[in-house]
Amino acid sequence: MGEEKSYQDYLQELFNSGDLFDKPEPLKGVRILEVCYVVLGPAACDYLAEFGAEVIKFEGQRGEQMRFVTPFAYFWKNLSPGLLEQNHNKYWVGMHLGHPQAKELFLDLVKRSDVVVDNLTPGRMKEWGLSYEELSIINPRIIQLHVSGYGSWGPWTGRTSYDAVAQSMGALSPITGFDGRGPIKSGVWIADWITALMCANAIVAALNYRERTGEGQFIDYSQVENVIRFLDWTWLYTSKTGEDRPRSGNRDLAVCPSDLFDCADGWVALAAFSRDEFEGLCKAMNAPELFAKYPEPADRLEDEPARQVLQAVGRWTTTKKVSEIEDLACQHGFAASRVLQVKDVYHGEHFRTRASVQTYEDALYGEMTEPCYPPRLSETPGRLRWASRPIGMDNEYVLTKILGLAAERVAELAQNGVIFKWNPQVPSHCPPPEWDGKRGVKYP
Repeated sequence: MGEEKSYQDYLQELFNSGDLFDKPEPLKGVRILEVCYVVLGPAACDYLAEFGAEVIKFEGQRGEQMRFVTPFAYFWKNLSPGLLEQNHNKYWVGMHLGHPQAKELFLDLVKRSDVVVDNLTPGRMKEWGLSYEELSIINPRIIQLHVSGYGSWGPWTGRTSYDAVAQSMGALSPITGFDGRGPIKSGVWIADWITALMCANAIVAALNYRERTGEGQFIDYSQVENVIRFLDWTWLYTSKTGEDRPRSGNRDLAVCPSDLFDCADGWVALAAFSRDEFEGLCKAMNAPELFAKYPEPADRLEDEPARQVLQAVGRWTTTKKVSEIEDLACQHGFAASRVLQVKDVYHGEHFRTRASVQTYEDALYGEMTEPCYPPRLSETPGRLRWASRPIGMDNEYVLTKILGLAAERVAELAQNGVIFKWNPQVPSHCPPPEWDGKRGVKYP
């Protein structure tokens, strides 16, 4: 008999990425109508689309703003990198809901759908006759989520918000940065992405409630409130002490040592919080006196002891290579890892093995390699099926296959400007330059 399979081997086989497309999707059968732009709303729908929800995205003639948001003015095959990451697995319809005939088409889709998501200016859907009050009359089971910077009511409702503004208004920027210097915003759109994740979570919760009761509901989500929620211990500390949380750079004010340290050949992230972890670090440093002075976590958390510990660790790391510190961490039981560059993560064997980074064949753009959302479901995994698409690419598919309209009627709607496709004069609206007019068309 062969050796018994290890638990890690069992799990790797259970989550085998080669079986990804042979397994069912957990949200298959859930239809979502997306009336969203930029990152906040589209990313919420993207989370759900990667787990099988059928997302139909409505886009105006000028196009989703993210078609023009791109780093260093970089475009690839007419595709903006800014558009891609929050717009997978969706069907794209060119249609402005303020048009009376477009509104009627949308309402017909609402009757056949489960969720409507918008991140427009609060009250805009109401102006078009598409508020939750009106949608719930024609489909009492409908779930509608509206997400905006400040929510649908309150003194700040209607103010424009972007990620940088939300980080600032939610008090994230003021606590980010180095002591004695100005506030810093995160290098990514963290307020957008985390709010989108929680919007998706709220939709799943509402779907579960509807499954049990048959009742839909309205969800109002504030981007800034979400930033406030993820500032961990800040609020209890401030409410009890009356003090603002200070900026502390890479130093963790609640765990010591936990920081980024300069080494002889690079940078390392290092943490050793518990008594055993810190003792292991002090052994690696050959500094038993440091452990004797500060053995318990609480001994190291006041400002002066913390600075002494961090300075001692910092002096030690400069004498070592990153790989040496990683080896010592494994040997002595504290945490340490090199600070990886984007390319290191992208090409990393660990993340490819876990299918955190997936390669798929897109009908329009060819081979694509991108990160997939992290939850690993053994029987119903998420997956990337296709990338973003040009404006109106799926008009015919949605209107014929879902609404049952005749092809002649769809052509008439296009002729009358009720529905539309990309503007050939705007490259970022369009398919790749080499497109043959057939690849990726889902109907006919």
